[in-house]
Amino acid sequence: MAADGLLSGPGLQNAVLTLAQSAETGSLHVLHALGLAPDVDGQPAWPFASRIATETLGIDAGLARQLAVTLACVALALLLAAWGVARRRARLATWGAALALVLLAPWPARSLILTGAQATSFHRSPTGFDAGSVARGLALYQSHCAACHGADGSGEGPLAASLPTWPPRLGGELLWHRAEGDLFGTILWGMRDRHGTRTMPGFAGTLADAEVWALIDGMKALAAGASIHAESAWVEPVRAPDALVQCNDGSPDRRLSTLRRERLRIVAGGGAAIPAADPRLVTVVLEAPGAAPPALSSSDCVIRDAAAWAAYAQVSGASVDRFAGTQFLVDRDGWLRAYGPPGKTAWSRGDLVCRSTRASPTTATAAGASHDGLGDLIAALDADPVRSNALGLAHAP
Repeated sequence: MAADGLLSGPGLQNAVLTLAQSAETGSLHVLHALGLAPDVDGQPAWPFASRIATETLGIDAGLARQLAVTLACVALALLLAAWGVARRRARLATWGAALALVLLAPWPARSLILTGAQATSFHRSPTGFDAGSVARGLALYQSHCAACHGADGSGEGPLAASLPTWPPRLGGELLWHRAEGDLFGTILWGMRDRHGTRTMPGFAGTLADAEVWALIDGMKALAAGASIHAESAWVEPVRAPDALVQCNDGSPDRRLSTLRRERLRIVAGGGAAIPAADPRLVTVVLEAPGAAPPALSSSDCVIRDAAAWAAYAQVSGASVDRFAGTQFLVDRDGWLRAYGPPGKTAWSRGDLVCRSTRASPTTATAAGASHDGLGDLIAALDADPVRSNALGLAHAP
């Protein structure tokens, strides 16, 4: 029973993902150092036509378990082979056992384990999900993508019906279950169906690399807002958009991302009341464009950036003129975890709208946590961390 639980646990799935991606990224670094993987668009290019389908492994625990058993069999076979080299006695029997392990291992189908790759598959976004990049990406999306994919990312733009293939919605596998490097390459070079018919134009001659990365950020923010509307939750984890923060404690201005390891409460000002300071959280107020500066306590911080206001409004699914008073809780790793619409005054564990598949709102409160609603919510997000993998995908194993 214990072994069965280990093989079916989410930790095993995460370990297989980490091992697969570490092997591939390590190989890419070695090939690049040897001059066998030249730069494409400023980053080392993946030189093979396929890569491990980490997207599939991330959503199919059974396949990940099968691959883990196969790798264990291969590792044991290598040990037996080495043992046979070192010892003459029963060498043939040892090598025979090693060969049997390899042949009898439950090898997954190649079509499930491997997927097509692009030169940019292992490219990583340089933006850090910055609020300015998100705002630029949203504008680029409306200019270049909304006609087909829809202004809200639903895939139902005014030109959608005239296309050979109906555009996918941004909240589906097009965005969340693909490596950001693959998205980058798809936007640059477009897509074709299996018959060679172009189903999406490429923008290599229209958009610069920096604009493509910004566009991906805008798409992620758009999909996050659509997820709040449709599911009342972020179905996939979303980073807190980065921005310049000014704090009242006399410290130098800094980026929001430098406040990692702190729990944050981000509040949209715009005339809304600012919650009282709480020692369990660092309060960061978003100053509304054109509004009077909010009244802050000595421990509060503020973001004075119109792009940040637009970015956070988008990930909440609210329009910029109905965003004042919205609150977010950000965990110690920089993920948006809880969302409170304008007027919210009381929190509970059920407000954790980004959680892993193993968590539930009724999970027992961590030892020592406060039993008020906000304390329970903080305990829930601390006990349920989000994991991210090397390809720019987010998953919660």
